[in-house]
Amino acid sequence: MNDAKIRVGVLGARGRMGTEVCDAVTGAGDMELVATIDDGDGFDPLATAQVVVDFTTPDSVLGNIDWCLEHGVHMVIGTSGFTTERIELVRDRLATRPDLGIVIAPNFAVGAVLLMEFAAKAARHFESVEIVEMHHPKKIDAPSGTALRTAQIIAEARAEAGLGAVPDATKEELAGARGSDVEGVRVHAIRATGLVAHQEVLFGTAGETLTLRHDSYDRASFMPGVLLAVRSVLSRPGLTVGLGSLLG
Repeated sequence: MNDAKIRVGVLGARGRMGTEVCDAVTGAGDMELVATIDDGDGFDPLATAQVVVDFTTPDSVLGNIDWCLEHGVHMVIGTSGFTTERIELVRDRLATRPDLGIVIAPNFAVGAVLLMEFAAKAARHFESVEIVEMHHPKKIDAPSGTALRTAQIIAEARAEAGLGAVPDATKEELAGARGSDVEGVRVHAIRATGLVAHQEVLFGTAGETLTLRHDSYDRASFMPGVLLAVRSVLSRPGLTVGLGSLLG
């Protein structure tokens, strides 16, 4: 074993994203893949890892975090389902291990991260905003973690700018017709064969609209961000949410 390389384990290794992560880590010259874990596998091989990359399920990720903290392993998490409340739970858990770092990223594609930053800037200047996220039909959560995080960022920016509620005179609707309300931002989820991961943010104000859109056509688009997070987390104790602060 070459100690100069970052020793990486992958949780959810046989899933669609996990398989890509394993290939990316194997191809990275400064990393060594030391453990690949999926349903039914024991966690013991992860004890040799410095960093664990987690692409599992919302039901299992908190337990995975507890195991890694107990065994002194840093984490990079791409699993969906991290609400504001869940993020605070992770922050509380990390307080017991201030030497360890966890990066939680709703999206590892650089373009998606930039879209969220652009959306935060635009949100201060537009009266209306809605989000449409589009994914493959095998995705188990809706809305996507990316859409949830984008909505949260937009809501924070609107609050800082002193904007009120988004105008909407709807009084009658079929259930779900107006999407989900995430901190005052409507989010619509589409699932269709042929899609991978796509998001639009539509802003509107008197006389103009602005549409921001990001498309991932292949899961390989997420791998540079995953590898960046693995390299960064070793020197970032505490909780990092999103890749924005890692991009410089």
